[in-house]
Amino acid sequence: MSKTISDIAQIAGVAKSTVSRYLNGGSVSVNTRQKLEQVIRETGYVPNTFAQSLKAKNASIIGTIVPRLDSFATSHTLMGIDDQLRQFGYRMIISNTSQDMNREIEAIYELARQKIAGIILLAARITDDHLVAIHETGVPVLLVGQQHEQIHSLIHNDYEAGYDLGRYVLSKGHRRLVYLGVTEQDIAVGIRRKEGFARAVEEIGGCQVDYYETSFRIPDAREAAIDILSGDFDASVIVCATDNIALGVMKAAYQQGIRIPEELSVTGFGGYDVTEVVHPALTTVRYPYTEAGKIAARNIIHLVNNQQVKMVTTMDHQLLERESVDKY
Repeated sequence: MSKTISDIAQIAGVAKSTVSRYLNGGSVSVNTRQKLEQVIRETGYVPNTFAQSLKAKNASIIGTIVPRLDSFATSHTLMGIDDQLRQFGYRMIISNTSQDMNREIEAIYELARQKIAGIILLAARITDDHLVAIHETGVPVLLVGQQHEQIHSLIHNDYEAGYDLGRYVLSKGHRRLVYLGVTEQDIAVGIRRKEGFARAVEEIGGCQVDYYETSFRIPDAREAAIDILSGDFDASVIVCATDNIALGVMKAAYQQGIRIPEELSVTGFGGYDVTEVVHPALTTVRYPYTEAGKIAARNIIHLVNNQQVKMVTTMDHQLLERESVDKY
């Protein structure tokens, strides 16, 4: 059986991203290089030849690196990207990293080895390792959903969205609030939305807010909400960092016999389709994910062709006032 990068990494005792970097001509230590050369000789490993079948200067393939596929935001962004790339004669390769940052960085090197024209990167955050990989491969990269000063970025205005939703909830009279967010490793969702919400709370004054964290998954959000609701709970609203978290909270409230919005108001972020058909319909912020994907596709094509692109492209958002928030 032929060896894979994973096999080589395991035998050499290094990370897969290190093997990818070495094969791509990137920087590795002298000892690591010698070790990899020996392992490759002994195993007879042959790199993927697909890269050699394409010409770097006229490849019409765009690599798209995503953290997960079971996401409304990701799937709709990908649909927009694919639709626009096809119109311009490009194709898309999708690399799913399952929210593993090492796999994310490795994917940059592997896509570069396949001589793709450019990369659209949906990342939770950008580290020095990301920057090294982007610099070493020399492939045009567009960051979507996050912003970094060294990379062309397309973002949703999470800070202003958090601020707008906070102002809306406060306008309904709520002063005892819970914010259920996600890890701050995700800059846009974990930090920016919360910061915008906190600014609205600070401006109005006289509020009490408790901040909690959960994951992006509905079951985890439900469990977190059960813990919150089962304690000494006296808040009138739970503001959730995503629609999935809000759906988990609504499920927990139902199980606890808490009526929404009569006894508890709930909000989300995202504007997922399901939030309009659940009862009560969820008050949320809609992001234009499909349109963002289309613009991302056009921007990466411009970068591939050395055309000018703004360092930061910011998408609009829309507050959807529905049934899940009551006056207090």
